[in-house]
Amino acid sequence: MNAQVGYTNPVVCGADVCHLNLHKTFAIPHGGGGPGVGPIGVAAHLVPFLPKHNLVKTGGEKGIEAVSAAPFGSALILTISYGYIKMMGGKGLTQATAIAMLSANYLKACLKEHYPILYTGKNDTVAHEMILDCNPFKATAGIDAIDIAKRLMDYGFHAPTVAFPVVGTLMVEPTESEPLAELDRFVDAMISIRREIKEIEDGTASKENNVVKNAPHTLKMVSSTQWDFPYSREKAAFALKWVEESKYFTPVARIDNAFGDRNLVCTCEPIESYM
Repeated sequence: MNAQVGYTNPVVCGADVCHLNLHKTFAIPHGGGGPGVGPIGVAAHLVPFLPKHNLVKTGGEKGIEAVSAAPFGSALILTISYGYIKMMGGKGLTQATAIAMLSANYLKACLKEHYPILYTGKNDTVAHEMILDCNPFKATAGIDAIDIAKRLMDYGFHAPTVAFPVVGTLMVEPTESEPLAELDRFVDAMISIRREIKEIEDGTASKENNVVKNAPHTLKMVSSTQWDFPYSREKAAFALKWVEESKYFTPVARIDNAFGDRNLVCTCEPIESYM
């Protein structure tokens, strides 16, 4: 909806059903597993199948009973979106949509010579987001999308969405809230990382031991007496001039995401200690 509000809507586009998740477009924080809250709108022919609720009379005659959902979602979360909509007004919401699309297309124009971009429209534009295809780098340099995501931390950026909705990609959504200076910093970081990948492709950097594969670099790593990497500490931590002026160091270095997901470790006290 970040590319639709004020200009079009799912009904005009011919949708039968739409879960209007309120994150981002309507000011709800997104991350940490949710919150996935918002109304589900359906066309007239699907109204009989809307879910019922055993406490509140709602839903259609052919709908199933709710399993665990509250009938009207989270009142606390919905209040945030209501306040945002009231304060922005129709004109403000429409302007937010325009700026979100302008921001995305600005990034696209800056990065298209450096990264393949999937799914552009007939005018070679994107909507409020774009998908950078990192799959070719796997073949040319042994670099995955997750490696670029980790390296972005060294530049002070939380990575965009990794491997969704297309495997091996980064989905970038600048929204309407990022200033031009921040967009430019992101562009600089992505172009700098592309240069680092090219060093691997050209053979001037090792395919197994390089600044992208080893990212992120912590303060402890950079300040340690021992430095066993084939590139400089400066390249690891301060690849661009503006990074020096406002450096963020990650608290931990590279971790094995998949291993961590499959091997959970409980750090809480045993049940007996609460007796």
